[in-house]
Amino acid sequence: MPILSQAHVLVADDDPELLDAVADGLKHLGADVARASSGAELIDQLAGAGPFDLVVTDIKMPWMNGLQAMHATRAAGMGTAVIVMTALTDERISTLVRGLGENALLLHKPFSLSELESAASKLLPPTRTDAPAAN
Repeated sequence: MPILSQAHVLVADDDPELLDAVADGLKHLGADVARASSGAELIDQLAGAGPFDLVVTDIKMPWMNGLQAMHATRAAGMGTAVIVMTALTDERISTLVRGLGENALLLHKPFSLSELESAASKLLPPTRTDAPAAN
């Protein structure tokens, strides 16, 4: 069974090629993936298509960056697991991501599908195939 089987994941990035690559990679791992191409769409998707098991977001996006969007969701009481992607080298970013809580990880671009899979598996509970059926 794929590692992200049935996980509802939101991917946000303003680079269409990277958005497609990450979303397609997560689909290959079994996730149900929604997409956002800006901070505004990220917030809209969280509000309208959630709840999500995981958000994978770039930092640098139009209108509102991924960190601002995720801090806003934390302030609203949403504790969704998040992977923050960035090519930026600012050392403050690690501190800002840690400020999102224990269920937040930083992934530096470029990264491989296996690195994305590893980060997602750290944040999502293991898929149970032996769970008892609901009565």
